[in-house]
Amino acid sequence: MSSKADPKAVRWVKSSFSSGGDNCVEVAVTNATTGIRDSKIPHGPRIAVTTTAFTTFLSGVKADRPSRTA
Repeated sequence: MSSKADPKAVRWVKSSFSSGGDNCVEVAVTNATTGIRDSKIPHGPRIAVTTTAFTTFLSGVKADRPSRTA
């Protein structure tokens, strides 16, 4: 998330396909940014990408053809 965002203010969610275990990726979506973290380490490192880039990535995964954006 951006350095200005309060990490406690965002809502982190697991995939609905998660079996409820701790081996999951969690995401938090704001207006323009999607945060990604490991559910086993909630206070650990996070990756932030644009929501557009994350949506493009998910579309590629669902179609079994991840794409790259420039």
